[in-house]
Formats: sequence, C-alpha cells, structure tokens
Amino acid sequence: MKKKIATARSGLLAGGNWIIDLVKMIDVYPQPEQLANIRSQSQGTGGAPYNVLVDLARSGTPFPLFAAGLVGKDALGEHILQTCRENKIDVRHLGTTAKAPTSFTDVMTEQGHGRRTFFHARGANALWRGDDLDFDKIPVRIFHLGYLLLLDALDEPDPRFGTKAARLLARAQAAGVKTCADVVSEDSDRFARIVNPALKHVDYCILNEIEAGKTTGFKIRQPDGPLDTVALRHAAGALLQQGVRELVVVHFPEGAFARTRKGEDFWQSSLKLPPKYIGGTAGAGDAFCAGVLYGLHEDWDLQRCLLTGVCIAAASLSDATCTSGVKSLNTSLALARKLGFAPRLDTGD
Repeated sequence: MKKKIATARSGLLAGGNWIIDLVKMIDVYPQPEQLANIRSQSQGTGGAPYNVLVDLARSGTPFPLFAAGLVGKDALGEHILQTCRENKIDVRHLGTTAKAPTSFTDVMTEQGHGRRTFFHARGANALWRGDDLDFDKIPVRIFHLGYLLLLDALDEPDPRFGTKAARLLARAQAAGVKTCADVVSEDSDRFARIVNPALKHVDYCILNEIEAGKTTGFKIRQPDGPLDTVALRHAAGALLQQGVRELVVVHFPEGAFARTRKGEDFWQSSLKLPPKYIGGTAGAGDAFCAGVLYGLHEDWDLQRCLLTGVCIAAASLSDATCTSGVKSLNTSLALARKLGFAPRLDTGD
C-alpha cells in the first residue's frame, strides 16, 4: 500500500472491543464448590476503545473522539451508544447487529486488594472486521485498536499481512494515520502468531509487562516478585525489532517504561496510593493508555505523556468500574501533587 502524506488531521478513532462490565465486589474468590458473598454490584464500561474514549472525554480532550466497532441490537448495545453520545463521542462507525448480543464481562473484584477475575462473553465483537472504515475520509490523527487476541474476525489469518488486524492497521497507516495497538492479557501461546504480524503496522505499542513478556518471550516479572528491568528493556527492544515504528510503552503497577525507535529510554513511577484508595483495578491499563495517547496527539514530550498516563490511571483506580473514577485532566494531574510518587524504579542505571 502506498503511504500518503499526512494532512491536517485531528482526533482519535478507537476501535475493537465494546463491552459492558458487570462488576461484582466479593469478599473472597472461592475455591470450587465453595461460596463467596457479593457485597455490591455496579455496571460500567469495558474494552479498549470504550474505556479509552470515555477516559479521554472525561479528561476534557480538545480534539474530537470517534468510536468504531459492533454492538448487539439490545439494551446493553443501546446503553453503549447512549454513553458515547453523552460524552460527545462520534458513533457513526459503531454499528449494531442482530447476529450476536452485545459483549459483556462479569468482573469479580475482591475487596481489599482489588484483584480481579473475568468471565467474558465475546458477543458482537467477534464479528467486527472494520471493513467499513475509510481512513481517507476519517480525518483523525491516531487510530487505536484493541484488544488483539480478543477480536475473533480480526485475529484471523491474512495471506499478505499475517492477520486481518494487521491489514486494517496497514490501511490506516497508508492513509497517513498514526496507529496504536493494545493486547489482552491471556495465558496462551497465540501471541507470536497473532500479535507479531500487527506490530509491523503499529506506530505506538502500549502494553503491560505481562503482555510484553508473552509477545517477546522475556520473563519481565518473576511470580509475585520484583520487576526485572533488564528483561523489560530487552522486551521493549524486541518489540521495536519486530516492527513497531516509533514507540514502545510498557506499564506495570510500579510505573511505566518507554523506549523510542531512536533508542531513548524513559521511566515514570506510579503514584503513591494510600491504603484503601483502590476501589478496583479494572480499566487502569486503558486509563494509562488514554493519558499517553492524549499527550502523543498533542505532541507533548514523552516524559509528560507518561506522567499523564500514571495520573489518569491513578484516578481510574479510585473506582470499581473502569472509567467512573476519571475526572478532568487537571484533577488527575493534581493527584501527583497530593499523593506524590512511589519509590523510584530501580533501573540499574
């Protein structure tokens, strides 16, 4: 595909998984055939595009936001469309289908430490291919796609590009759009087969340490142990070698690390959260991603992008749902001044 010269583009298009999270706060995760008590229940956003776009809208972005994907013709699908409209997110590329219900996830969140277990129904997301997206006519600057490994039709093989997702990302790049991809955390051997082909057509790759390790084969964290910052650097370098064009960002509870195509490294510690601050950890990764994408769209320096990411992630952590804890950008940034930062990461420098 012949790449076009980027014109005056503005805005972010996010496509992929549109999910309703049914968050249940439980006292403990039970052993098989044992009982756990549901202390409370709430409903919220789920999936990369839904979370990122709502986080950006709640943060008050000065640029337009566009949704792409597929929901069912049902109450949950209408709720997603209505939420987007309320947040001034353009839904012309967010279709509906009678062939499958809207995707949902039962999120079992343990009280106290916020550890989550997910029971997911793929629903309409499994059918979406993005064939209707004409990037020449969608004047956005960035296209964010997520989650690879959880979009059945886009995870299918493609004879030229490796996967249908890689083909979709290549089409966006050919039109002069910057591309970003995210991956779902799963325990499988599918990463190399499905994720690697897409990396050749990604400008920005934003993953957590588990996903980065699975994609590259590096063990970035020992079970219940500290972060291996040497392995982390190697993993970021491997992702660039696999084709990521400009930037790799890896986030983790302790903070974030970024490496550019030029070989520049950036570290950012997470915020120092007080006891009982965390209402739930669902959506924190997407919130971090939203902050980084906000900064990349606005051409901020990378350190400022990472700072924005950890601040919006911290705001997200205050609520059990994925996005309800996020307020204005200034409110999120104020958390850094109020709470301070966790200990500086031991980078080995």
